[in-house]
Amino acid sequence: MIKYALSCSGDHEFEAWFPSSSAYDEQVERGLVECPVCGCTNIRKQIMAPMVRDSGTKSGKLKMPKSDSLPTPDEIEKVASKVREHIGKTHDYVGDKFADEARAMHYGDQEKRAVWGETSAEEAKSLADEGVTTVPLPEPFVPPVPAPKDTKKLN
Repeated sequence: MIKYALSCSGDHEFEAWFPSSSAYDEQVERGLVECPVCGCTNIRKQIMAPMVRDSGTKSGKLKMPKSDSLPTPDEIEKVASKVREHIGKTHDYVGDKFADEARAMHYGDQEKRAVWGETSAEEAKSLADEGVTTVPLPEPFVPPVPAPKDTKKLN
């Protein structure tokens, strides 16, 4: 099973589980995946980030705290802010080279490191088909894109 973070053309965000990436593609193409908010069938995957674990990581699973009530919007924004800050500090932004970078790390062509960036739905599917583990990065957790580095030297 694959869990995708999705959004519709109305920018409503939601998640859905699919048996495989090809099942997702087939269902979207047939108009079977619709936004739970507005019913729109123009659906796209959110930005992805690879899940690269080092040997020190145990299962990679997160435990949800037990709570009798749902978090407030302010609490959710506080967590999202911390996640954005963490990703911004600990991950390299690779822009539209995301698929190439994730694939190179997966196949051992370059050292594994935490990266984030953009890729097309087709390329995300190709990564999943190859067994390259990626995780969608929903909009509230996306850090600001860093300014390009000026490669021109002064003097």
